[in-house]
Amino acid sequence: MTIRINLDIEMARNKLSLTELSDRVGVSMTNLSLLKTGKVKAIRFSTLEAICRELDCQPGDLLEYLKG
Repeated sequence: MTIRINLDIEMARNKLSLTELSDRVGVSMTNLSLLKTGKVKAIRFSTLEAICRELDCQPGDLLEYLKG
């Protein structure tokens, strides 16, 4: 069972860089980079909400469940 994080896809769709997103949501570039590469084990709902607000997307656009 795997959860894929599609942050890079949503950022590309919105033509937004990691630096811009970091500034807008108030999350460090390091933490966003870890999230983008799927190297995190958890995400705060407040962070997820801020990312969705800035990227104009739903949590399901960012998180995808893959059967393993």
